[in-house]
Amino acid sequence: MSITPTITSDYQESVESYRQLILSTGEDLERPGLEETPMRAAKAFAHLTQGYHQSLDEVVNDALFPSNNRELVLVQNIEFYSLCEHHMLPFHGIAHVGYLPNGQVLGLSKFARIVDMFARRLQVQENLSDQIAQTIMDVTGCRGVAIVMDASHMCMMMRGVSKQHTTTRTTSMLGEFVHDNQARMEFLSAIPRRQPAF
Repeated sequence: MSITPTITSDYQESVESYRQLILSTGEDLERPGLEETPMRAAKAFAHLTQGYHQSLDEVVNDALFPSNNRELVLVQNIEFYSLCEHHMLPFHGIAHVGYLPNGQVLGLSKFARIVDMFARRLQVQENLSDQIAQTIMDVTGCRGVAIVMDASHMCMMMRGVSKQHTTTRTTSMLGEFVHDNQARMEFLSAIPRRQPAF
């Protein structure tokens, strides 16, 4: 299944927007290093926001299978890349996804695809965690979902406060993970220990 974004009719408009942005710096778009940059940038932006053009049905692709397993399933260290919706600068990190099956399980690769589908948009990390959790809950009909995401944000590192060693952790808990402390602690103790950013 291809998830390459389709170049839409307003793609040339995106190229022109990048041309104007580069020109606003005083740069010369005719010099060799910049001649094709607006097109390259437009293509890169299309890739970084391809989640808007993906269908959940196509991403999941009917990969639900019967199972009697009711114990924690943990998919960890899913790398992700996203764009901050406030400054359109990257943030990136890893996601850990746990869920408690309820008669069926989801193909393991689909967790990574769901993470990417929501990460490849203009986002804030807090919402991203919630969107992934709710989607997995809805798709699987499971008893509970737990998400932990750790990320470094370029909007804090490249500009503004310019703190190079900061990371941000967000969590989202649904279903049994909300009220069952044993299930919550099993998940939190199973995920890898957070590493410093330096």
